[in-house]
Amino acid sequence: MAEKTKYSAEELVEFEDLIHQKLEKAKGELDILRKSLTRSTDGSTDSNFNAVKTLEDGADTAEKEQLSTLAARQQKFINNLENALIRIKNGTYGICVDTGKLISKERLRAVPHTMHSIEAKLNTKK
Repeated sequence: MAEKTKYSAEELVEFEDLIHQKLEKAKGELDILRKSLTRSTDGSTDSNFNAVKTLEDGADTAEKEQLSTLAARQQKFINNLENALIRIKNGTYGICVDTGKLISKERLRAVPHTMHSIEAKLNTKK
């Protein structure tokens, strides 16, 4: 029997549902991060008069940078999930870009936006 080269339409529906769930959650988290960023920006110009405020400004800046980093990471995750949906539509989802083999269902359930099989991922770390 020949090795399977792509997932069936029924199997792809499972992954598409999983990706949509993760996408919805990720967008909600990004929204919270953005609101936190705008909130921390709004209150930063109130009173810059005392030395204690200077320390707080440093902490505020560090927090803003951390929130910005988290927001950027979350946006990248969302983009990767959206790209996975495109691959489902064009028939390339679940196929490793390095080996051309089918990525295991277990891996796709854990990391639904991956484009690499475990085999390929382990080879790139060497």
